[in-house]
Amino acid sequence: MAKVSVCIPTYKRSHYLTYAVNSVLNQTYSDFELIICDDGSPDNTPEVVAGLQDNRIRYIRHEKNIGRSRNMRSGFEASQGDYFIKFDDDDALTPEFLEKTVKILDENSQVDFVCSNHWIIDKDSQRVESATKENTIRWGKDRLKKGVIEDLDWQTFYYQSLQVGSTLFRYSCLKEVDYMDPKADGCEDFDLLVRLALINKIGYFLPEYLMEYRFHGGQTSLGQNLHFLEAKVYCIENYQFPDQELEEKRKIKLAQTQQNLGLRFIEKGQTSEGRELLTLSKQVLGDSKRTNLGLLLSYLPLNLRQLILKQFRQLKPKDYTEKVRSKNNNSNF
Repeated sequence: MAKVSVCIPTYKRSHYLTYAVNSVLNQTYSDFELIICDDGSPDNTPEVVAGLQDNRIRYIRHEKNIGRSRNMRSGFEASQGDYFIKFDDDDALTPEFLEKTVKILDENSQVDFVCSNHWIIDKDSQRVESATKENTIRWGKDRLKKGVIEDLDWQTFYYQSLQVGSTLFRYSCLKEVDYMDPKADGCEDFDLLVRLALINKIGYFLPEYLMEYRFHGGQTSLGQNLHFLEAKVYCIENYQFPDQELEEKRKIKLAQTQQNLGLRFIEKGQTSEGRELLTLSKQVLGDSKRTNLGLLLSYLPLNLRQLILKQFRQLKPKDYTEKVRSKNNNSNF
């Protein structure tokens, strides 16, 4: 039985899957199994996997789409290793990822998981150094030192400094929290790390760049945004932090997420739901301009609401993520 289980959930990305798989097969550490769980991809994913000649690969194909979180869970439940990592089908591990993270878990029995920093790559799998640097600063990874993370609840919930795709876990600690919550679909990685922090698990940070995370072109649809925000409200509502300062931050974050979801509901035409959430957010955030704008827009015709909100988003300065995605779009991929 392999010591490490590597899981790559995939759906309709056969053009990137080989890159992800090869990053595992090319590891300097070899005692692993690779589980590819396919959520009913309608493309040539089965043919791509059939062409991968390595007896460490196990392929789980669901004939019908069962959803992102359940597909991830199928890989977790099939795993047999003491250590476990899941990363997406368009991302990759650098060659020494397993060697370096396994060593830390082997030598530190009190550590439950180890997370590294990661590169940002574009659609052509090229590392984007400027975006990588900005990403490191944006998520506070530059403040983390090598070693045990002292304030794991703050780092997972408030700063969101850790990335599940660049984290090797002890299987036992994931089993303890029942791994991914299907109700958190869309923000299940964030939720998993917070729940581990809430039961006082111990995380270790490696500042080395040992994983590659891909930014894509294209925009997220309104439906996808709604799905994500609804899942995030569900997650934040269910946390309770013993640290009173962080608990106050949780209440503010919940109200901000409710506000964002309310605005999206109004943009979609679900007016009553949107007004209810915006009114609820005012109890914590007070009389904010965003809330008042949303309530005002809710009395306008739907097409006019959507036009105004689209123009507001276009006025917002582009951050490093949008710059990489814009570059991808302009290259006619």
